[in-house]
Amino acid sequence: MTLDIITDDSLAPLRHGFFTRVGGASSGVFEGLNCGYGSADQHEIVTINRARVAQAMDVPMKALLGVHQHHSADVEVITGPTEARPKADAMVTNVPGVALSILTADCQPVLFADPDAGVIGAAHAGWQGAVAGILENTVSAMEALGAARDNISAVIGPTISQRNYEVGPEFFERFHDTDPETARFFANGAGDRMQFDLPGYGLWALRQSGIKQATWTRHCTYADPSRFFSYRRSVHAKDADYGRLIAAIRL
Repeated sequence: MTLDIITDDSLAPLRHGFFTRVGGASSGVFEGLNCGYGSADQHEIVTINRARVAQAMDVPMKALLGVHQHHSADVEVITGPTEARPKADAMVTNVPGVALSILTADCQPVLFADPDAGVIGAAHAGWQGAVAGILENTVSAMEALGAARDNISAVIGPTISQRNYEVGPEFFERFHDTDPETARFFANGAGDRMQFDLPGYGLWALRQSGIKQATWTRHCTYADPSRFFSYRRSVHAKDADYGRLIAAIRL
């Protein structure tokens, strides 16, 4: 089956994509393009899926790079193909021929590019990483490699939307205590619950960093099970596990 890849003109002409679950070899709750070795899916099947992504990105498997994501603000500078998976939640590079990849299942996958400087980045931005500064840190790391802040474009891919992201009052207080301006990203829900706008917060953080432009593809992972894996949807469905989506970019 043909892969379903979401792209954005603001990252052109660089090869990039937010891959949906369509076109993979996995089955069961992982049906489709599950690219997460951290899931309970068969390792060999995940390898087949990742090979399809590498082919789409026109890189060898060893050049489809990732990190051990742990909801941090840590950024790794990539100097070439490597089998190491350092603990971080973003990567930047100025090396042609390697694809930076991020795995998500509701959190924000964010791809960055300054094509003029030949510098790219990829970040995993859940709420913890976002409030800790992962997006700003990625921009700063790109700048250290020669990118111009006002020439960087960033795109947030499929992520959970505000309509489907219910949180408790303690969650709101965590954000409000950090910056009262973040109250704008919360809407009233049932009882004491609130609805959090994760991509709205991500766009605000990116624009606050002074980059050229920031956009969201406007796809909700929770609302479209035919195209996207969703951790929160799997919890509500009482599934044993869930698949991981991949997003990638290369020079």
